[in-house]
Amino acid sequence: RDCLLSRGLGDVYKRQILISEGNMKTLKITKSDMGKRLSRFLDLIPLPIQLDKTIPQAGKDIVYARKLLSIIGLDSSEGKTPINSGAPIIGAGGITITIANCPPGQGPGLHNHLATFETFTVLEGEFLISWNDDGSEELKLKQYDTISIPPGVCRSFTNVGKTEGLLQVIISGGVHDMNDISFTPEAKLEMDNIEADLSQKFEKIGFKFNAGL
Repeated sequence: RDCLLSRGLGDVYKRQILISEGNMKTLKITKSDMGKRLSRFLDLIPLPIQLDKTIPQAGKDIVYARKLLSIIGLDSSEGKTPINSGAPIIGAGGITITIANCPPGQGPGLHNHLATFETFTVLEGEFLISWNDDGSEELKLKQYDTISIPPGVCRSFTNVGKTEGLLQVIISGGVHDMNDISFTPEAKLEMDNIEADLSQKFEKIGFKFNAGL
């Protein structure tokens, strides 16, 4: 497709599009089929492990937003991760989308993504984004602000507002499975101070605590 831009009177642009290829094929999808690619916010539920009452809430808060609501998950050809368990939409070119619901003062600790970008957009409230192994750099995001953290950089987010906050989290650029995520050794120590060997419960489902080593 070639685009020709021509300037007319009053700086009004007229766009003429010349189609040099053949026809572009399209798909017709029924309302029922499109419904399989629909997410309703009020129907979203937290990850199963977040509902596990045998794990102290303080321990879960180290690695999760208080409620992590999965919207788009990987299909079977893209990988598998419990982070997107129960997502109503499966398969979207390798990206995953979740909404992190955090009460004031809460958010997961420093962690690294080996191969993926993590992009945050504030939907409600205010969030502090910290990065580097020691969290030495930080920025505050307000509603609709966005920041994209590249692979290999430790990051965390915390709701610093006075009300419940919602943060959209998009993972892209690689396979977002449990091999992609690692928390810091400090997170493991903090977790085991809450309950002896608590970190082992998370390691059994694939969590690692070696970021920065």
